[in-house]
Amino acid sequence: MEESRLLRPVAHRVLAPQLWRFTRRSVPRGVALGMVTGILFPVAQIPFSAMLALPFRANIPSAALTTFITNPVTTPPLWVAAYYIGKWTLHLDRALPGDPMQDAAVNAAQSGWMQWLMSDAAPATALGLLIVTAVLSLAGYGLSMLGWRLWIARKWRTRHNRHYVDEASQGDRTPPSIS
Repeated sequence: MEESRLLRPVAHRVLAPQLWRFTRRSVPRGVALGMVTGILFPVAQIPFSAMLALPFRANIPSAALTTFITNPVTTPPLWVAAYYIGKWTLHLDRALPGDPMQDAAVNAAQSGWMQWLMSDAAPATALGLLIVTAVLSLAGYGLSMLGWRLWIARKWRTRHNRHYVDEASQGDRTPPSIS
């Protein structure tokens, strides 16, 4: 990558070791960034997360892997939840008579579904996606920080117990007394 003529101007930034090391600060940043790009960007999520990891000093592998939170199985429920959260936030039930989701079948039959999508569903879904993204990225950041702390605490506890086991086993090896 350093030798590529096209990538040479940015290679020193992309190959910076702090972007590839797994540290207690860079991994949670990468997880949160991966959540944001995974939910808000429908295409090219991994390149976007890698590019955004540079200014935020986030771990690139964790950011890239976290974008897989959205996949063909999880995306439809996420978008439906985003629509309902946005609809609840914008109070669309009070502003519009009837339920826009029930009216969607009628509008689709009348070929007016695109107008319904752009006028009623789009603002609610966009706001819902922003709210879901904020909540999930903060939760991912917090959980990855907590997971990191628990993992390090377990390593220290294991090391501490191993040290005491070694001392106890050496205490049993007293040289035989000569009488």
